[in-house]
Amino acid sequence: MARIKPQALLIQSKRRKGPTRISLTTIITWNIVIILAVLSLYATYRHWHHRSSNQLRTDLPNFEQSESSGESSKLNLPSYAILETAKGSITMELFKDASPEVVGKFIELCQKGHFRGMPFQHVIKNYVIQGGDSQGLGAAEDWIVKGKAHGQLAISPKHEAFMFGTTKAKLNSEGFDIFITTAPIPDLNDKIVVLGRVIKGEDVVQEIEEVDTDEHYQPKSLIGINDIILKQEL
Repeated sequence: MARIKPQALLIQSKRRKGPTRISLTTIITWNIVIILAVLSLYATYRHWHHRSSNQLRTDLPNFEQSESSGESSKLNLPSYAILETAKGSITMELFKDASPEVVGKFIELCQKGHFRGMPFQHVIKNYVIQGGDSQGLGAAEDWIVKGKAHGQLAISPKHEAFMFGTTKAKLNSEGFDIFITTAPIPDLNDKIVVLGRVIKGEDVVQEIEEVDTDEHYQPKSLIGINDIILKQEL
């Protein structure tokens, strides 16, 4: 048996104990796997974070939008109505907060030209002038009697002269009367929904009030509403 030299034994021992080499392909493959895993975890995190943020946004602004839309719609309503009559113009400030539904109906009818060409059908001196669809005041004489009988009652701002409104009895019908008071009327709230007040053209109202009428308080000469113009600002 041949004898192995000490140097050869040392080389052989190193070869046996030496670590196993990892190929470059294996290293690259594992690096790619690790990178993909990290990217997948990051993408998952971004997805759930974005979803929770969107959910929070849809919960909050919807409430804010619903309130702001209501406010904006109210602000967009015209604030003034100008009655163009045969005697001149009457400018009225609309009370949008007091009776929003009734004011809204009035504005809608104005936009459709509903009042264009309508006459003032009844003129009751020191009481009201009335125009619109109705052919009767509903016992106008009773209005005057009650107005005089309750003349000593306390008067609120709603009962002042030059207030603009419509009859409660006509709210649910197709017609729409318009009234302008020419004197303080204590029992006005029993008959009229106040929509606004005259801020310019009181002299025109008084001139209409002075026209001659028959026994049914209908003007003997035609006084018409030429048009009603709506404005946001004067």
